[in-house]
Amino acid sequence: MKIVPAILAENFDDFTALLAQAESFTDYVQIDIMDGVFVESKSFPVEGINEVATPLIFEVHLMVKDPLSTMSKITHRGLRKVIFHFEAVTDHGTLISEIRRRGFVPGMAVNPETGTDRFEKVIGSVDTLLFLTVDPCCYGRPFRPEVLEKIAEVKKAFPDKVIAADGGVSLENLKGFHDIGADYVCVGSRIFLKGDAGTNYRLFLEKLRELEQA
Repeated sequence: MKIVPAILAENFDDFTALLAQAESFTDYVQIDIMDGVFVESKSFPVEGINEVATPLIFEVHLMVKDPLSTMSKITHRGLRKVIFHFEAVTDHGTLISEIRRRGFVPGMAVNPETGTDRFEKVIGSVDTLLFLTVDPCCYGRPFRPEVLEKIAEVKKAFPDKVIAADGGVSLENLKGFHDIGADYVCVGSRIFLKGDAGTNYRLFLEKLRELEQA
């Protein structure tokens, strides 16, 4: 399992500050984009990503109502994976095809309350499934432990898919994600909001090593 730092910022200055911190301890991050429509919060204008000179490789988690339009505004060469929300669109096939056509890896995020029966027909078309373990919006939402069971079921049914989790991940509950076979977890607030981000990230790596050696 991998630890992926997740950057969520409502303004460009905060975004660049978090990105600079991340550059000191990782080479890959997730960048959260919010439109104020699909979720209540709104992030900095997505075109701002193109303005930063960073060596980081990244995926974008599009918490937006129009992921195709949002994706089209990102031209940064560091972008590798585009994760849209199942609940945001109806024509998943066309969107996934367009993501692939543009050379990106397609991923699909699902909200905590979305049942597997609703999205299982789309799973075969994406490379990554990102399960939200909090209600989507902003840093610090409470953890939804009931989602772990859903993740475990999908991991068992679709072992060839990359399974990720995002939201409320902590040193205390990391074992739960490890035990169900998540391929990576996205960690935001517990890396960036308190203390030194690099130190916090290394604490997660140390905890993960303990779990893998147990």
